[in-house]
Amino acid sequence: MTKPDIIVITGPTATGKTALGVRLAKAINGEIVSADSMQVYKHMDIGTAKPTVDERCGVPHHLLDIISPFEDYSVARYVEDASKCVDDIHKRGKIPVLVGGSGLYIDSLIAGRTFSARGDNSLRKQLEDEFDKTGGEVMLKKLCKVDSDSAAKLHSNDKKRIVRALEAYMATGKTISEHDIESKSVPRRYSAIKFALTFTQRAELYERINRRVDSMMLRGLADEVVSLLDMGVSRKNTSMQAIGYKEISAALQGNYDMTSAVEKVKMESRRYSKRQLTWLRRDDEITWISWENEPDHDAGAEKIIRTFEKEVAHSAVEEQ
Repeated sequence: MTKPDIIVITGPTATGKTALGVRLAKAINGEIVSADSMQVYKHMDIGTAKPTVDERCGVPHHLLDIISPFEDYSVARYVEDASKCVDDIHKRGKIPVLVGGSGLYIDSLIAGRTFSARGDNSLRKQLEDEFDKTGGEVMLKKLCKVDSDSAAKLHSNDKKRIVRALEAYMATGKTISEHDIESKSVPRRYSAIKFALTFTQRAELYERINRRVDSMMLRGLADEVVSLLDMGVSRKNTSMQAIGYKEISAALQGNYDMTSAVEKVKMESRRYSKRQLTWLRRDDEITWISWENEPDHDAGAEKIIRTFEKEVAHSAVEEQ
């Protein structure tokens, strides 16, 4: 048994991850590393439920507000950025607490998964322009000639993944499948104990999600989206594909009214929570913390601390 390098707090949206992470970090001399694919963006605070300075309670938070909303951000870049944070926290004698609901980010960081090298921006732009000009069917056939495994899994409309697969091959001479096989053969980079939050009743989770969306609107989510659009951020940018921003921006541009947009945000948020739960339930290393009506952060933190201390003690015995 290896001493845990990281404590993970994950779970679907609106389950109290942020508050529990802060409570835990304060108790164990920890620092929080965000595992949220959208909180990396500057100027996107309300719709991403980014913790405010007050909510952070003096606990250092990493990987918040690190890129502009005009940029793309990938899991590969996250692994690179987050591993630097985790290693630095260890060097300073503190405990990294990974908090967020982006399951792929969390799993990839712990595994130390390497990703197929990407070409430069000009290569990607060249492939994207070629896709727009010739169409998905032609590009999928092109991919099939060099990476039939990847091509067989993709639809001709999946521009992003077709371009990525071609880019990986053109940049490295290896297919994405080859990179994945090489990556999975590498031992895990970090050991971790993982906790996922949920509610015993799905209806309670959905009601909390609905209330959170209403609160975001009262706090000015629509104004936040207006500000981003005024900055010149396009609805095509990755940042604007986030739940909340996508629907509100569509309403602002006349696709439907704001009331309908809010209902769409709630619906998509509930659907996302269901996908998050499906992803997490396949992981038998996760310890679940189920709330009844309201999150009990003190009890949750105590449970995590007991588990962490037990794992540390066991690893110390084995090292003797």
